Amino acid sequence: MKVQAYLAFGGNCQEALNFYSKLFNAEIINRQTYQDKKIDVPSSFRQKLQHAELKGKGLHFMAYDASPDTPINHGNQINMSVDLKDKNHAEEIFNELSDGGQIHHNFMKREWGYFGRCTDRYGINWMVNGDN
Repeated sequence: MKVQAYLAFGGNCQEALNFYSKLFNAEIINRQTYQDKKIDVPSSFRQKLQHAELKGKGLHFMAYDASPDTPINHGNQINMSVDLKDKNHAEEIFNELSDGGQIHHNFMKREWGYFGRCTDRYGINWMVNGDN
């Protein structure tokens, strides 16, 4: 199991990652835009980052530009991301985290595997991924 931070931006993710990469001497990896994704976003948003990672010595976090239908408010700019190899274990973790909280995206098959997003009963945002 791997747990790490996932930062959300309102359209300036690339700019922020450029800043952080210089500041922390880190590399932007796994950069993906919304361009070829089957996600309903406006055409003006297609070049924004749907996923990217910043990796360097002692540093590794993920980031993205939240789609326009997901407003960024103070406090919801960070999600904890859990990656698991086993789909069933990932679903169990998601169900436990969402119990007493709020489900934003049901745990289900996506282009990259299984995924669900929720806010737990303590107000912490979680993204749970499971391999196929």
